[in-house]
Amino acid sequence: MKAWKKTSPQLVATFDKALPTSPSVTRRPMFGYASAFVNGNMFAGTFQDTIVVRLPETDRAVLLKVKGAAPFEPMGHPMKEYVVVPAGIAAKPKELGAWIERGHRYAMTLPPKGTTKKTTAKKSAATRQTNARESAVGRRPAVRKAARRTS
Repeated sequence: MKAWKKTSPQLVATFDKALPTSPSVTRRPMFGYASAFVNGNMFAGTFQDTIVVRLPETDRAVLLKVKGAAPFEPMGHPMKEYVVVPAGIAAKPKELGAWIERGHRYAMTLPPKGTTKKTTAKKSAATRQTNARESAVGRRPAVRKAARRTS
């Protein structure tokens, strides 16, 4: 796999300036790149020499029609809902800010991280393990009796 290159400080500054000033926005790195989150959900970020934004289906369709836009595929597989913002839009602060704001509004509609199906799946797995242990404990006396009979 090719090594990913770092985002230029200029692109990070452009990205930072385009972020909404809402107190709900948190900025932290994702895979070493500048990213913005709301309620634990990433809605925009940088990746190498691009800016990506997470959008609802209708906005994705609109942006993907713009020359230079593309589905975000960091490892050859598209990341659902993310689009690479064309360089022409990234060079226009107001236009870039408007697209990132769309991503922010969309992320505000998503359930906060930690309350999704993944959490439920983890709890279900823990429940299955507990049930399996209880079943195993329940079977031990029968195994011991069988062992005593053969002794």
